[in-house]
Amino acid sequence: MKLVFAGTPEVAVPALDALIASGRHEVAAVVTRPDAPAGRGRRLVASPVAERAEEVGIEVLKPVKPRDEDFLARLREIGPDACPVVAYGALLPRVALDVPAHGWVNLHFSLLPAWRGAAPVQHAIMAGDEITGASTFLIEEGLDSGPVYGTVTEEIRRTDTSGDLLTRLAFAGSGLLVATMDGIEDGTLKAVPQPADGVTLAPKITVENAHVDWSAPALRVDRMVRGCTPAPGAWTVFRGERLKLIHATPVPERTDLAPGELSVGKNNVYVGTGSYAVELLWVQAQGKKPMRAADWARGVRIASGERLGA
Repeated sequence: MKLVFAGTPEVAVPALDALIASGRHEVAAVVTRPDAPAGRGRRLVASPVAERAEEVGIEVLKPVKPRDEDFLARLREIGPDACPVVAYGALLPRVALDVPAHGWVNLHFSLLPAWRGAAPVQHAIMAGDEITGASTFLIEEGLDSGPVYGTVTEEIRRTDTSGDLLTRLAFAGSGLLVATMDGIEDGTLKAVPQPADGVTLAPKITVENAHVDWSAPALRVDRMVRGCTPAPGAWTVFRGERLKLIHATPVPERTDLAPGELSVGKNNVYVGTGSYAVELLWVQAQGKKPMRAADWARGVRIASGERLGA
């Protein structure tokens, strides 16, 4: 089939590479979000998908909105049979959805109908799920509600951050997306409507959502830190300034600390929760680079009885 691939961040690149390498389908063009400011200089930078497409000589389309007439005219001119999508980042209007004969097929990083929305991997970790996966489905105008072509499953490991899990799903899902394109082309694959039961939502996690509540149980704190790493980053407050929590681990044997209370040893930093303590391993103070929590604690000279949190 002739394909127009839509995607933006680094997590979409493995799927693009897999479709190119398949040899069975032609990736005629790529649709991605416009260049965005990045870095200290805030200069405009192309998306990872745009950079990869340009490296291999594929046409790149960067509409401000996918209902822009110039974009729609070019899409119709290309005439794709299907448009595979991975983390494109913009809502597709009906006028765009109707262009390819086989529609727009999204690779979503959950086992639908669980975790529909922008942050399925983060929410799966924060909810304590043991299994997740990826699904391919036909995009409709509803939120991730279209019929499903196929799924792959993935275990959520005890120490997984959302970054770790998303990386594995990006590669497992790329094979699923290629297989879905193959099945659509040869007519052996039909989309099945999602069940009405089991729907959960995964809205974008904001910085405010990532504020750690030390009165929560240790396992919930651990899931919050892992689910929000690398973005938006779980955080707390120390001496009136924000402290980002990069890596922490529960310590069930430490039950002597009040919520938020700090305990500092030679090479360890513990903080109390609503159940037992967690050990802080890596943190990032405001305006500083990430560092080992023990090094941070030595630098700030934590006094007895000091706490994290507002």
